[in-house]
Amino acid sequence: MLFGWDIGSIGGIIVMEAFKAEYNITPKIAATLNSNIVSTLQGGCFFGSLIAYYIADKWGRRPSLLLAAGVTCLGVTIQCATKGHLDGLYVGRLVAGFGVGAASMLTPLYVSENAPRAIRGGLTGLYQLFIATGVMLSFWVNYGCYRNFKPKTTNTSTWLVPLALQAIPALCLFVGVFFCNESPRWLAKTDNWEKATEVLSRITNLPRDHPYVQMELDEMRVQLDNERRLIGGASFWDLQREMWTIKGNRNRALISIGLMVCQQMTGTNAINYYAPLIFRNLGIVGTDTGLFATGIYGVVKMVTCAAFLLFAADSLGRRRSLLWTSIAQGSAMFVIGFYIRFKPPVQGEPIPGVGYFALACIFLFAAFFQFGWGPCCWIIVSEIPTARLRAMNVALAAATQWLFNFVVAQAVPHMMETVGEHGYGTYFIFGSFCFSMFFYVWFLIPETKGLSLERMDDIFGVTEMAKAVAVGDAEHGRRPKEKTAHTEVIENTASPRLQEQTRDREVQI
Repeated sequence: MLFGWDIGSIGGIIVMEAFKAEYNITPKIAATLNSNIVSTLQGGCFFGSLIAYYIADKWGRRPSLLLAAGVTCLGVTIQCATKGHLDGLYVGRLVAGFGVGAASMLTPLYVSENAPRAIRGGLTGLYQLFIATGVMLSFWVNYGCYRNFKPKTTNTSTWLVPLALQAIPALCLFVGVFFCNESPRWLAKTDNWEKATEVLSRITNLPRDHPYVQMELDEMRVQLDNERRLIGGASFWDLQREMWTIKGNRNRALISIGLMVCQQMTGTNAINYYAPLIFRNLGIVGTDTGLFATGIYGVVKMVTCAAFLLFAADSLGRRRSLLWTSIAQGSAMFVIGFYIRFKPPVQGEPIPGVGYFALACIFLFAAFFQFGWGPCCWIIVSEIPTARLRAMNVALAAATQWLFNFVVAQAVPHMMETVGEHGYGTYFIFGSFCFSMFFYVWFLIPETKGLSLERMDDIFGVTEMAKAVAVGDAEHGRRPKEKTAHTEVIENTASPRLQEQTRDREVQI
């Protein structure tokens, strides 16, 4: 919600007359200043998501989330205290960006490491649902403040209240984290197996010696053993070497980067940030009416995301969802582009029937995005990495998302003014990206539905590589540094019960 609230609120704030008067934003410089105001937060988010990786791996997921919430509150406070000074507004948004970017990386990471595999897709996808919820709430807060604070052209409360309320999700996060446990997989990674067992028992509501709990712990040990066998060290450069020199890990990193680039190039945040401007170009007249339309757009995003998580996330699967929504999103964008190109709205005249269909396509686009590229990208990038590289991989994905988020936020106001009349070419560009993403998914993205986090190594070939290294060690008389369940199974010295459990898991998966 932290992420979504800012996305939704700033687009409505920058079109309010009182805000433009406070910061002396004239029509001549509006496009440049609006893109700067919006994209400054994305710059902070880019660096915040990268910094959060180190903190999350060093001190744990919970302390990192607390820090992210606190930094965001500080940034919002600075924004509200600027009193017409653009430099102060930029600084406040940059600081808030550090917190929002960190939270955007930490939240899906934390959820995926705690969630049982059967419902991991739905629970991780809740991240996207709350982004959509934050967008929706901020749209309606903008609309309510603009409607009720008079006079609209001079009352600073019309924009200051929505700006200040961005702190609410951060405060909720700060308080909520105190009631959460640390990630069991981070505890296992730091060799705190006793605490990891306790946490895993608590979140599954099963006894510590239950077969399911022991199976999860065994798989964590196996994966960590595989990773240490391949590289050994755990320094930053060791992990970089592990990510980029081992083919399976490198493929996972590139998939994560590619998914986040594609997610932003759908154009979703172009609509989120500049919805009032886009609705105006489609013929919706008046700030009041435009903000109302954005509110409806937010409701559509939230409802469709909830429907996906309830009925499709762990049944339809990730890959299939991405495939069909690529085509659907591209089609919606092209319909909007063709309408603006061949039947552009005329000020003072009623919107034609085809115009209403184009408006409907904006809402359909939102629905299609929430059924695929919204939640599925975050689900995949948080579940495919290995245990040692998960924080780094998710940080890399989040940083990529924010980098291209920044690019879109900077480019769209200028595209709306220069790429064809009323910016019709903007929709063709984003629509073309959507169609091309179908082929990216078809050839490169595997299905991960129903697999444990540790079983992702099998898909990307890391398990077989580790076994080959183990066999090579045995042939040359080299003994592993420590015996684990995985080593015992390879060498056929494990207990019959452990070997049977391992075979059963392979059959089940």
